[in-house]
Amino acid sequence: MRVLIVGKGGREHVLAWKAKQSKLVTEVFIAPGNIGMKDIGTLVEIREEKIFELANFAQKNSIDLTIVGPENVLALGIVDEFEKRGLKIFGPTKEAAKIESSKDFAKKLMKKYGVPTGSYQTFDNLLEAKKYLDTQTIPIVIKEDGLKAGKGVTVAFSKEEAIEALEIAFDIPNNKVVIEEYLDGFEFSIIALANGETVIPLEVAQDHKRAFDNDLGPNTGGMGVYSPVDKIDKNIVNETVEKILKPMLAGMKKDGIPFKGFLFGGVMLTNTGVKTIEFNARFGDPEAEGILPRLKTDFIQVILDVLQDKKTKLEWDKRYTVAVVMASKNYPKSSTIGSTIEIPSNLESMIFHMGTKIENDELQTNGGRVLSVVSFGETLEDAKSKAYSDVNKIKCKEMFFRNDIGSKMCYNNKNK
Repeated sequence: MRVLIVGKGGREHVLAWKAKQSKLVTEVFIAPGNIGMKDIGTLVEIREEKIFELANFAQKNSIDLTIVGPENVLALGIVDEFEKRGLKIFGPTKEAAKIESSKDFAKKLMKKYGVPTGSYQTFDNLLEAKKYLDTQTIPIVIKEDGLKAGKGVTVAFSKEEAIEALEIAFDIPNNKVVIEEYLDGFEFSIIALANGETVIPLEVAQDHKRAFDNDLGPNTGGMGVYSPVDKIDKNIVNETVEKILKPMLAGMKKDGIPFKGFLFGGVMLTNTGVKTIEFNARFGDPEAEGILPRLKTDFIQVILDVLQDKKTKLEWDKRYTVAVVMASKNYPKSSTIGSTIEIPSNLESMIFHMGTKIENDELQTNGGRVLSVVSFGETLEDAKSKAYSDVNKIKCKEMFFRNDIGSKMCYNNKNK
């Protein structure tokens, strides 16, 4: 098989890496990819949002399967275009991808089909939003409606913070905002391979969204993950599949917008059971770097089985993984371009590139999140120790990282 991976970050790096391991795959292409992927497959100089050019490339190069990484490309309708041409692609249509591209759309579906989630209201003007805020308890969650790359969410622990978030949101023309009940509990990420009502859950991970140690600072696209999550046992996973993933998929199919691809559930384990924080229409990043290295089953075969609605059993490495993101020092407010990175050749960890480039024969920063450093360990502490040992050997003046990936379970949410 000839496989095309669409995207350029850490998620796409690990997707391409897993595709290359498949006994079914002869060639891997990545569009546009980044310099860290050059030894995995052929980098294609087509930007990910150029969906017609990508479809032309897939036709001309007899691509057997395309796997889409980023949400913005799904929202543009890449799957619709590929399917119109009879090309096999793993990802949701533009309409189905609205479960991520519109928070309001997703909440309405959850309400309609009884998927447990926090209460909410959606607003398109500041005055009405502030009036509603006066009737609510604090803490409260403010979410901008559209795609925000894992950001655009404020967990407000004061009314002043909530008002500030609303004012920032409504400074953007035609923006909508979802004001949502704050869910207290233990947060985890569950990603499933889905097709209609077929759902194959992967192993669970826990992301660390805040920029700084102890879950402080602004929300980011994710500063690191670990997997598995001991607190989330098989019973909780089964509850999540039965109460959240399956009803959502069945509802979407009933509404004529069946979902195919990676269904990502951000879930909170509360005192009254699991509740949905959000849905995403793609694999998480850095969840991909924490979860996929543990998958022992042929990844491409699994995707093909799901596309044919076949049941498939997954085999997992029992060891823990810890993935630590190294980011530009001003991330998420801005990114650093052109700062030299030195990576020693003797690291034990796997290095997945998120935002890098080569300039003057030097590896340099080229984005907000730059590298994902991933280590295995027999215990969580062992995986953390190995990952941070290697993180500290990587030299770059313009990068920072959290020192506590894998410790989130220790934090009280009110420390945020």
